[in-house]
Amino acid sequence: MAQDNRAQVIVIGAGLSGLTAASELYSQGIDVIVLEASSNVGGRVNSANTKLGSHLDLGGQWIGHGHHRIAALVGKAGGTIYQTYSRGLPTIVREGRTVSIFSPSVLLAVVYLSFLEFASRLYVPRRWITVTLDKALTTLVPLDMARELLYLLIQISSTSELSLYSVYSFARSIRVSGGLLAMLGTHGGAQDSLVVESMSIATSMLASELSHRVMTNMLVTSVSQNGTDGVTVRTESGREFHSRKVIVTVPPPMLKSITFDPPMPAYRKALQENTRMGVVYKAIAVYEEPFWREGLGGEFLVLDDPGFGVFDSSSPDGPGHLCFLVAGTPARQLDTLDSNSRRDLLLSRLLPHLGNRVMQPVDWHEKAWHSDEYCGGGYLAYPIAGTSEGLLPMPHEPINNLHWAGTETAQEHPGYLEGAVQSGERAACEVAHALRGAQTIEQN
Repeated sequence: MAQDNRAQVIVIGAGLSGLTAASELYSQGIDVIVLEASSNVGGRVNSANTKLGSHLDLGGQWIGHGHHRIAALVGKAGGTIYQTYSRGLPTIVREGRTVSIFSPSVLLAVVYLSFLEFASRLYVPRRWITVTLDKALTTLVPLDMARELLYLLIQISSTSELSLYSVYSFARSIRVSGGLLAMLGTHGGAQDSLVVESMSIATSMLASELSHRVMTNMLVTSVSQNGTDGVTVRTESGREFHSRKVIVTVPPPMLKSITFDPPMPAYRKALQENTRMGVVYKAIAVYEEPFWREGLGGEFLVLDDPGFGVFDSSSPDGPGHLCFLVAGTPARQLDTLDSNSRRDLLLSRLLPHLGNRVMQPVDWHEKAWHSDEYCGGGYLAYPIAGTSEGLLPMPHEPINNLHWAGTETAQEHPGYLEGAVQSGERAACEVAHALRGAQTIEQN
């Protein structure tokens, strides 16, 4: 049984990846302690209850098509999975007017996306690593509306700031994410399904299984490896924890505040320096009913500055939920506004299309992930232009007694909830195997 400050394994970070790893180890009878910097578990899974009694997710929420690990975890927790409501293609809006999907600008954007898809599967020239996406789009796309649509789609799918993200890195991410259709798609894509009870039903279940082994408000400041015998982890409060193995689930850009002794190898330092967390603001407007289904529906791509996407995340028998995503540099424009101003700005863009009711939500929830002290952003970390250390999947080779997890390291679906679960399972397997091997040697 784990003591207050000593266990066989310490997991740094109580997000989905860290909780998965800890749960896997605990189920095998391995003592584990999870240290979480914030006051809550879940990491980039963040849920809330509405005034109407429904549940919503301000963090990761979708279960992509074929994402069987996260689906199984939600099922184990007793969650109810339902398919995202969609009529197929979103309504594109610019300057208050709807845009035909057959307009020259939309068709041109589709051509460029098809080229990126084709290149990602066949050959991505290495020289593209120094070409930022904003420069490429400004130079190569002649129509303003086509550029705006491409900006929006890339920002929503990657949460990157396009002045920092290279064409090479984005094209590579397309390949490991199953293609653009999967990344951008609803039915059969990455936004295929949702959970009535919210995604926190899974993280809460895992935390409950681990009970007192999860410790919140424990900001880790240093990790010291004592030769081959073990690891000492220190927190901001001055507490020390000791273990034989450590699993680090913190994204590379957020590791700069942790001192490692001995220092990390050069490639790990470069990984920390040359990656950035995604920038994304998410809001959900709550209504008595999803009235928009009587008209245009609840899926929009709004090209006006700041551009944003809108999704219908209402559960089958629940009230209406409209989900707003503002990603990349445009999300920073909202930081200077107060909550009411942000709400009115976003909702007013839908007023010509959904009518006055859209301006009168019963409830409003929002979160700017790039302002989160401990997560630093979302959905994931990405490499800055000119560097390759942060290409997906990010490195996770053990360094003596340190092991690495987090959705960015996943071999399958990196950046998604599925990737977080996969990385946690993989890290737990590595650690369990190493501990059993060490035990065999000791016995011999």
